[in-house]
Amino acid sequence: MKAWLAAAALLMASPALAQENPLRPSETWDDLRESVMGLSEEPPIDSGILDVDAPTRANDAAIVPIRLTQAPDAPALTDLSLVIDENPAPVAAEYSFGEALMPLDFEVRVRVDAYTDLRAIGTQADGSKVMAGRFVKASGGCSAPAGKDMAAVEETMGEMRWKTVQDGDRNIGTLMIRHPMFSGLQRDQVTLLNIPAHFIDRLEVRQGDELLFTMQAGISVSEDPVFRFGYTPNGKPISVHAEDTEGNIWDRTFDVAG
Repeated sequence: MKAWLAAAALLMASPALAQENPLRPSETWDDLRESVMGLSEEPPIDSGILDVDAPTRANDAAIVPIRLTQAPDAPALTDLSLVIDENPAPVAAEYSFGEALMPLDFEVRVRVDAYTDLRAIGTQADGSKVMAGRFVKASGGCSAPAGKDMAAVEETMGEMRWKTVQDGDRNIGTLMIRHPMFSGLQRDQVTLLNIPAHFIDRLEVRQGDELLFTMQAGISVSEDPVFRFGYTPNGKPISVHAEDTEGNIWDRTFDVAG
């Protein structure tokens, strides 16, 4: 439990990050933009509609805290793609957001495999796109050894924790899920054999019937994922539905009053 609290604290500390380090010209992104993201033109960069905090130089390339924020009066975002240009699978995650998460204040931890631009491409209600990002100095995050042995992984996989803190008329929720999120690029430290990719690829979080967010993830979300986000409470329980690439399904409800 102490490790999970430390992970949550790491996310909460993430505003002490680099604001002076914007996106840089990138040949990789020039290729990804149309071939992977299907964008015929570059989305505008507008920090009032969407901003990204990330460390200039990560302390741990396997656990890089990312915070996505909006100004209080910013137009709502319905969807967002998190892209790490130089990772083996650049699209780290794709999110859909409910109205209760607007304006957006959302944090997650990711793996970074090489010095890279990390960018968020948001979609507004009218379908228009906006982009924000940072250049992050980190390497080796996708192949970094897992933090636990395989026996511990099997014993705790799928366990969840939830914490709520009231912040004015909003709540700050922290969701923690036990899962190794194996990238397929790591080795078992005992057998030295490659560990097959095995990660949570679908996540849905609701309060009552109201959607908070969904996630479709790839290999870049960190081990034991932690999500911290602001939302407008409606007094209903928080329900979490998670699925991984091995067909495991976990459902959990937290009786949290807003």
